[in-house]
Amino acid sequence: MVDCDRRTATMMTLFGTLLASGTAPLEASYTSAEPNGYMDKVPAAWKGNEQIGIVLYDHVTALDVIGPHYFLGRLAGATIHFVADSIRPIPSENGLVLTPTATFETCPKNLDVLLIGGGTAGTLAAMRDPAMLAFLRDRGARAKWVTSVCTGSLVLGRAGLLNGYRATSHWIGRPLLKEFGAVEVDERVVFDRNRATGAGVSAGLDLALALIQRLRPTEFAQMVQLFAEYAPAPSLDSGTPDHAPPAVLARAQDMLTGFVAGVREVAATANDRRPG
Repeated sequence: MVDCDRRTATMMTLFGTLLASGTAPLEASYTSAEPNGYMDKVPAAWKGNEQIGIVLYDHVTALDVIGPHYFLGRLAGATIHFVADSIRPIPSENGLVLTPTATFETCPKNLDVLLIGGGTAGTLAAMRDPAMLAFLRDRGARAKWVTSVCTGSLVLGRAGLLNGYRATSHWIGRPLLKEFGAVEVDERVVFDRNRATGAGVSAGLDLALALIQRLRPTEFAQMVQLFAEYAPAPSLDSGTPDHAPPAVLARAQDMLTGFVAGVREVAATANDRRPG
């Protein structure tokens, strides 16, 4: 952890130096066809021009956004925008530094997919951030798909984008969805109209794959799954509260009591519950 924090601090310092010298990287979106030449070989009918916004914030869980990005980044012709409050390095929950390509102001107004991941302390901060909530409300009002992974659904809920919608979240967050007018569903991926929510962390892969099935022919989605060799076979069976040993579940719940209290505090101070 110490080494990880030092690396993060070093990269943040370096980026600050680049900004001061005027040589910081320019904003640039990522078009899926650019680094993956083999995707150009797919049939023309399988190509599109989607605009996809993946929202970043300090201490987001990296896999919540990187997992979906792997699949969504294979959508030939689509453009991916990593969006944050500014063009600066974004430290994820475990120290992996992510690089935005657009800001809340420069992100395209009309997105085909808006996606936000979750976390713990970072998620609570995002739920309290007026600029974040304003951005989600603005783009979410026009996006063809409004999506989340893990506790990212709580941020959508705080923005008023899940009121009246069936939704899921990380197991610790599912019971909290009702605080924001959502209907809690204990499933790994939930689609309700143009809302798509994934359960905890790794469920982002399932969410993105299911979304690809709605954006492209099934054969394309199968091909992307094959490229990823996505066929999970974990060595343990403790991935849900129903399967985890009672002692393990109790310890995990105890570790997250502060997060639960924080979400309830945010919900109690929210004075609006906008229609989704």
